Amino acid sequence: MSKVLRVNVKTGATTFEEAKEEYKLLGNRGLIARVMTDEVNPKCDPLGKENKFILATGILSGTTLPTAHRLSAGGKSPLTGGIKESNVGGNVGYMLAGHGIKMVIIEDIPGDDSWKLLVVDKSGKAQLVPADDYLGLNNYSLVEKLKAKYGNKIGVASIGLAGERGYRNCSIQVTDASTGHPSRAAARGGMGALMGAKKIKAVVIDEPATRASFNYADKKKFDAARKSLVEGLTARPSATTTVGTISVIDMVSPMALTPVRNYSGEIIDIKSLNKINGAAFLKKLEKNGGKNQLPCQPGCVVRCSNIYNDSKGEYLTGGFEYETVAMCGTNCMIDDLDTIAKIDRMCDDLGVDTIETGATIGVCMEAGKIPWGDKKGAIKLVQEMIDGTEFGKLMGQGTEAVGKALGVKRVPTVKGQSLSGYDPRNTQIVSITYSTSPMGADHTAGVMMMPNSDLMPKQFRLSMGVNMQTNMATCDNLMCMYAYMGAMFNPTIMPDLMAGAFGGEWDAAKISQIGTDTLKLERAFNKAAGFTIDDDVLPEFFYNEPALSTGAICDLTKEEMAEAFK
Repeated sequence: MSKVLRVNVKTGATTFEEAKEEYKLLGNRGLIARVMTDEVNPKCDPLGKENKFILATGILSGTTLPTAHRLSAGGKSPLTGGIKESNVGGNVGYMLAGHGIKMVIIEDIPGDDSWKLLVVDKSGKAQLVPADDYLGLNNYSLVEKLKAKYGNKIGVASIGLAGERGYRNCSIQVTDASTGHPSRAAARGGMGALMGAKKIKAVVIDEPATRASFNYADKKKFDAARKSLVEGLTARPSATTTVGTISVIDMVSPMALTPVRNYSGEIIDIKSLNKINGAAFLKKLEKNGGKNQLPCQPGCVVRCSNIYNDSKGEYLTGGFEYETVAMCGTNCMIDDLDTIAKIDRMCDDLGVDTIETGATIGVCMEAGKIPWGDKKGAIKLVQEMIDGTEFGKLMGQGTEAVGKALGVKRVPTVKGQSLSGYDPRNTQIVSITYSTSPMGADHTAGVMMMPNSDLMPKQFRLSMGVNMQTNMATCDNLMCMYAYMGAMFNPTIMPDLMAGAFGGEWDAAKISQIGTDTLKLERAFNKAAGFTIDDDVLPEFFYNEPALSTGAICDLTKEEMAEAFK
């Protein structure tokens, strides 16, 4: 894993260069932070020629470590205006590693309106080819057409019509390792709009004729640590691994963490919960012939992915997850899995973020545009985005744009990006993450399900908030969070993996420093972009409207949070 593929969409040049030595111990999110710091003007137009679109693999990508092949998409976010990294499973990261490609950097903007595919063939040759035959296609049809030309073993990262239209709520869809469908989403921050600004319809990676080998410093040590991790993950199966991430709703709803009715702070009604929880999900799979416990990326032993079929037993969607059920379900008072799964499929196909879309629908309901719980109305709103109606195009710009247009006061966004599936009043470690993360309101930047945390001392909450963001920034350089959490059960696993891969002495502090350095780079980039302490706050209603279920409010000030991060 030593090559960087640099692509200039204006000149058409595709060149390989050796990865810099300082990139060796960075991956995914850290790589993006480093390149953005080194090469991109923080004040640039996110959709202009100065911004760069980056696809990055993990520090341990190319090894045999399960979940080490996540893919990160990054750049300056068209949605937040700050630095952004959005990571995803699927098979593209694995395919890039097979060619020895650590990172792809796409630069400039075309001089005309011609769209391209970036194709890496079996031999590792990279080229831009015309995408005329693929324009106007959404992701599912696009992937099928690409497979017809390039074969069934390709990995694809693509945008649908949302990316062509420049929706700032636009995802990048990645093919799933189990199904080959574009059901894995690098969803947050509008990275698909950035890919669209470069006029890249899809990145197509063919299976390498000869897979690149990883140069281990001590393969025996690495393999022993890998074995310990795999044994731990398989010996301690969780609800996430046996059911899927939808099972998170069973844990967090009784704590009043799941958003209900546009973050009213209510607790979900038990009858509604029983229609959309883990047990209901498994019953649907059994009834309609779906599957769970599938890997989204090759070699994964966590296996939290799934196939969700419709009532006719035909494939509807895959990678159906908690965040989609929370945001397009409970947040909108919709308690029907089939409806939520249909919205998930529509969003994946068009190429938009289900979290942002669910928050946007909730704001539409708050405004009275459609009633709470209106299943058909919610589907019609998503269809408007697909059809490109005037209001559909507005929805494609995200929750904040829709809230302003409809005159809604309770708009759940930070730095222009919607909150995800946790009410911050009732889990205040997440409130710190939402407020201060350089990524905007993104739970994966540091989540901890800790009920009644509003009653805990402020200093404890602040310390935990900083620690969680550091931990997740470290994880986002390395692997899937579920495998990373599994590695924490044995304190020797991560140091031995790193020593086995790269040599030298490793301990928890040295590994954690990767996350600390990543966060520092990101925060410095946003500061240079013009962000201030005034941007590190939640919407006002979280501070002055107690959660209806618990009476909690968010009471940490921006000054207290800023001091904690010093």
